[in-house]
Amino acid sequence: MIPYLELPRIHLGPLTLQLFGLFAALGVFVGVRVASRAAAARGLEGRTILDFSIWGVVCGILFGHLVHLVAYHPEELRDPRRIFQPWEGLSSYGGLLGGILAALVWFRVHRIRLADYGDALALGIAPGWAIARLGCFAVHDHPGVLTGFPLAVRFPGGARHDLGLYEALVLFAIAGAIRFLWRRRLLQGRLLAVLALLYAVPRFFLDLLRARDVPYADARYLGLTPAQYASVLLVAWAVWRLASPPRLGPALEGTDERPAGDSRGGSREEPRRGPADGAPSAGARP
Repeated sequence: MIPYLELPRIHLGPLTLQLFGLFAALGVFVGVRVASRAAAARGLEGRTILDFSIWGVVCGILFGHLVHLVAYHPEELRDPRRIFQPWEGLSSYGGLLGGILAALVWFRVHRIRLADYGDALALGIAPGWAIARLGCFAVHDHPGVLTGFPLAVRFPGGARHDLGLYEALVLFAIAGAIRFLWRRRLLQGRLLAVLALLYAVPRFFLDLLRARDVPYADARYLGLTPAQYASVLLVAWAVWRLASPPRLGPALEGTDERPAGDSRGGSREEPRRGPADGAPSAGARP
């Protein structure tokens, strides 16, 4: 089994850094970089992802903390000061909600088709989210039920599932699947829906392992966690989206869903575009 380690915090003058924060920051960096390079490789403006990412992260943190308080620990709202302490707790689904709302508003205000960037965002979100979940594992803030499973962590009081570790493993596997589809040009325009489906289903079942006999246990409603209800909604959206025709804008028109190099689809390389067409810089890779 995996030993239970409590690594020290890093103090830099008035600042205190925790492993969770470092992994979360690294996840954002990797996710934004991968998504921006992927957008450029498809002939889109990679700078768009960079410009949006600031708003997406800020809204993700704010909504992540609010959902953590309202849905998971409403008792903490007795102290209004908790609202202004986002470092005291975040909900991943709340962060996702904040990011979605930020994207809908930001892309609309800048008159940019969000659908054109959906695949690039999916390619970046999966590994970035996986790295952030390693931060959850590092601080062991998602304990599961007692178990003798080989990947369990020896928590004080007994070995338990560590859902931060399990989710990180699931998300790294999803990241590999998304990259495979991206490289093969499969399900173009619908990779966000693929990501949603591949994450929401295992997340629903993993939450069945979440501990109830520990301090600060998550709230449940009719026996289910808020994340399980959110997973059901996410699966419904993903199924609807996958059943709908892809929404490819002018920048992506002319592409199809056949693997690159298919005998019916011609060359393995994308058509070359001139600088006036917004072609990616030399060396860009998905």
